[in-house]
Amino acid sequence: MAQGKVRAILHVDMDAFFVSVELLTRPELAGKQVIVGHPGERSVVLSASYECRALGVKSAMPMAVAMRMAPHAVVIPPTHGLYSAYSARIMEIFHQVTPLVEQLSVDEAFLDVTGSIRRLGPPEEIGEMIRARLRTELGLPASVGIAASKFVAKVASTRAKPDGMLVIRPEQTLAYLHTLPVGALWGVGAKTALVLREMGITTVAQLAQTPQNTLSRRLGATGIHLYNLAWGRDDRSVETEREEKSIGAEETFAIDIWDDEALRREILHLGHRVATRLREAEKVAGVVALKLRYSDFSTLSRSRTLPFPSNAAGDLVSAAEGLFEKLGQRPQAVRLVGIRAEKLADAGGGMQLSIDPRDDNWRQTEATMDLIRSRFPAGALRPASLLERGQKEKKSDQSS
Repeated sequence: MAQGKVRAILHVDMDAFFVSVELLTRPELAGKQVIVGHPGERSVVLSASYECRALGVKSAMPMAVAMRMAPHAVVIPPTHGLYSAYSARIMEIFHQVTPLVEQLSVDEAFLDVTGSIRRLGPPEEIGEMIRARLRTELGLPASVGIAASKFVAKVASTRAKPDGMLVIRPEQTLAYLHTLPVGALWGVGAKTALVLREMGITTVAQLAQTPQNTLSRRLGATGIHLYNLAWGRDDRSVETEREEKSIGAEETFAIDIWDDEALRREILHLGHRVATRLREAEKVAGVVALKLRYSDFSTLSRSRTLPFPSNAAGDLVSAAEGLFEKLGQRPQAVRLVGIRAEKLADAGGGMQLSIDPRDDNWRQTEATMDLIRSRFPAGALRPASLLERGQKEKKSDQSS
């Protein structure tokens, strides 16, 4: 991009994506209260229609709480494969507009359309064209924010919802930002907002007029970050490739568990799931983290660095089991257990061979298991100790 040329960044965010996809086959539910999620009390809301959101229902809210807020809502179990298929089609449309697409999740992305203006017209015309294609080709609504930076484009799309578009031109940026509450800034969570309120700062304009050294003393590097955002400073480019920072899996039990043996078996199960996903991504992990959530929803996390990066289930499980044993006696029953592989590296360059031939045998065995699973995906193989696992409510596989 030529020096001094103003960028045109779009943030496209699908509206209530999971709900919108489900309504494609349930048009009679359009305009009604709809929640996507498992109906069990231990579930969380994956997505809610705007009719439910008006009542206070939010994503990640416990289903029991959501149903108290919207007792007449229709609950639809998620269809993850369908969401992935539509996500791929959405991203294909984006890539037909510009090669500079940074996918943030299944339903949102940044697009740098600076180089597409000569071919497709002004940014606002490109934004409307994208929204029209999503609606006519896929039947899905989307909101678009347009600005000269990623941060401001994201702010604009949030305020364009639902099913709208907001353009914030470069010369309008500061005037617009300074009308917003300070919570609109990236990095202002509950704790930071509390500190800012104690300082008498509730708006972006007030934060922008606060000396940097004052913000730095109270908030450290976060204070400087927020100060720059308050002045519209965000030079980050659209990244066309995003490295996964971690790969994990977790399980929420239908009934809280005290039994150590059941928890160890779940750790073994999750370790194999995470290892399989690492190998599919051609990654190795340098760190393994274990997460436990207790009956009162308090959460504990511990991590351990591996002797060498690995994607072998035995290495992941061994580290997680070591963390589990180190915790000692648990204060409460466990409602959720999770394993996460962190500090990822490419498998080709990060794998260290073991001098123990048994390790190579296990790696070869796991590679064979991966091949069989790819041909028989309905759970053809699993460790023998998992054959008698009880039925539990599946919640989530996560990667970030």
